[in-house]
Amino acid sequence: KMFVVLLISALVSSAIAGYVQMEDSVRQFSSRAWLKETQMKTDKHEIQAVFVLKHDEIAIKEFETTLIELSTPSSPKYGQWLKPQDIINKISPSAEKVKVVTDFVESFGVKGDKIRVSKYNDLVFVTMPISIAESMFRTEFALFRSTLQREVVIPRITKPYFLPTEVASVVSLVDEIMRFPAIRNSPKSYGYESSTDPAFSSCGTKCAGFTTPSVLESAYSFTQLTSAAPGNSMSVAEFQYQYYDQTDLDTFSSACGVTSTVATTIGGNNPNICTNLGGCVEALLDIEYIDAVANPIPLTVIYSSSFSLLNWVNGVISMANPPLVHSVSYGNDEVQQTSVAYMNSCNVQFMMAGSLGLSILFASGDQGVWGRSGVGATFNPDFPAGSPYVTAVGGTDFSTKSVVGSESVWSCGGGGFSDTFAAPSWQTDVVAAYLSAAAASGVLPDSSLFNATGRGYPDVSALGGQVNPYCVAYSGGSFGGVAGTSASCPVVAGIFAQLNNVRLLQGKSSLGFLNPLIYANPTCFNDVKDGSMNNCNAGTTGFATIPGWDPATGFGSPNYACLAKVVV
Repeated sequence: KMFVVLLISALVSSAIAGYVQMEDSVRQFSSRAWLKETQMKTDKHEIQAVFVLKHDEIAIKEFETTLIELSTPSSPKYGQWLKPQDIINKISPSAEKVKVVTDFVESFGVKGDKIRVSKYNDLVFVTMPISIAESMFRTEFALFRSTLQREVVIPRITKPYFLPTEVASVVSLVDEIMRFPAIRNSPKSYGYESSTDPAFSSCGTKCAGFTTPSVLESAYSFTQLTSAAPGNSMSVAEFQYQYYDQTDLDTFSSACGVTSTVATTIGGNNPNICTNLGGCVEALLDIEYIDAVANPIPLTVIYSSSFSLLNWVNGVISMANPPLVHSVSYGNDEVQQTSVAYMNSCNVQFMMAGSLGLSILFASGDQGVWGRSGVGATFNPDFPAGSPYVTAVGGTDFSTKSVVGSESVWSCGGGGFSDTFAAPSWQTDVVAAYLSAAAASGVLPDSSLFNATGRGYPDVSALGGQVNPYCVAYSGGSFGGVAGTSASCPVVAGIFAQLNNVRLLQGKSSLGFLNPLIYANPTCFNDVKDGSMNNCNAGTTGFATIPGWDPATGFGSPNYACLAKVVV
């Protein structure tokens, strides 16, 4: 028996001699949210694999220092954003490393027109038949169908993948072959209630009691713009068959007294899904509310069918004139991201975006501290919300239903501490203060549940809970209530787009990476400090809101009037 085991081991070793298993920490090649349907017909299906090249670690550390210097208001270099060529000169992989990948791909018969190298020489996109991909990566593919959106089918590998040693020495991972995307599905509420505050009825009786643009103006002290500064722009990112239709945007605009329009669409749009199937609620939420806050700043909808955040952000920074503010309401638990290499690769792209003067905001999640993985032995932090290089937006509720005033944390608003990334320099003091104060008050969860040295999130918050859900027009002109940090994020993004307007009108640069600015101005946010908790599940614990920053609501919700003074 021992001889047989040794023989089998020798055969396996021989089969992969000269190859390296990529992302070797991955042990699972399936997802509860995706059902394996069948082995693919390898001669009839194509995939686009993305080779993610390694960056020099020392260069990346130096680049991070540059980003913080450019993003810190007290720095003499504040706002002096880089040009694409500056980034290429500082951190892009060499042409020789790119050639290692392209030569390898071409050795399988893949032609040059099926190979594309990114603007920054760090991603190589390869379109090829599954049969070639299986040979190239020494693995197998199958089709998987979403359990939530049955029309969504994707190819993914069913076992580990490998690259030759020489290629693996320059490649961190191959994207778009293994990761399963999280389908976005915000909490819905279709009833409505009367309110004594007319702001809650400002979109008509069908939205009575819901959060409206007028409610947000009152809560966060902004007013609608009359004009956009030259060069100002903003964007929402959409994935997973989330489209929009003009009928619903017009209905919302008319009912709420705002203007909701899309200036540019990248990646296509299919409005028939919205009217015929009643879908598109998530995209309409994003568009209606970032526009409700910041129109007429031009809005770009960036739709991606690839499900890849890495591809999305690389596409953004590769644009000739990318939008200055980006709202993204998608994410997953860190433990569901399959590998640290993937998260690190995303982080580099986020840093690049910030250094170009772009602001990227992510929703913090809708499952409280427990994440999409659910209640367990530890909390489950979110990514990308837990990335040190994006702004994470949490969710709140009005403390008193249908009364504009103080806020509590929405119990299911995502927040906590990263298990992967350390607390960044601009955050360490407030995190230490929170841990000390929460412990002294007896509200700090047991230390076994979270990583006290990790990057804390969210950074800020806005209304997003189910006490007064957002009024949304959908399905050809119907109205309903939608909750979630997916609502909070475009609102905060719209406010920062307005703040860019203030700067640009004075001849200043865009705000870019926001977090050093936010942490330098805590008094410009409405502090949530009533002891409410983001546990999301009755009978469990979470992080409590206390005075100052906390991992439930960050610094709280934005006070535009205050921020408009400090950004200039």
